[in-house]
Amino acid sequence: MHYRETVVWTRAVQAAKEVYRLVRFLPREETYGMRVQMTRAAVSVPSNIAEGWTRESKAEKRQFLSVAQGSLAELETQLTLCEEIGWLSAEQTASLRDCIDETSRMLTTFRQRLRQKAKE
Repeated sequence: MHYRETVVWTRAVQAAKEVYRLVRFLPREETYGMRVQMTRAAVSVPSNIAEGWTRESKAEKRQFLSVAQGSLAELETQLTLCEEIGWLSAEQTASLRDCIDETSRMLTTFRQRLRQKAKE
């Protein structure tokens, strides 16, 4: 199976697209601050899923999936800050939060399965 056929990669791409939609609402002075941080974290998720998917060893796959999960946590933190500061509302971020939660659960499951297979 190609990584583009996986639900986890597809959801991560949807999350990244949603981030690009949302950052337009951030203040102009955040063009090189929060906007850049959020888009980099968002792009990192599907990119690392894709790179990990193509690796031969399970250890490498797990490492890239771990980086993707870390980027998701980074993005979720940035989203929370945007809400707390008042730049974005909970209504604006609800869809992205759903994508983040779903993607995180799937990544956790994939990583656990790879760890179990490594023990076998």
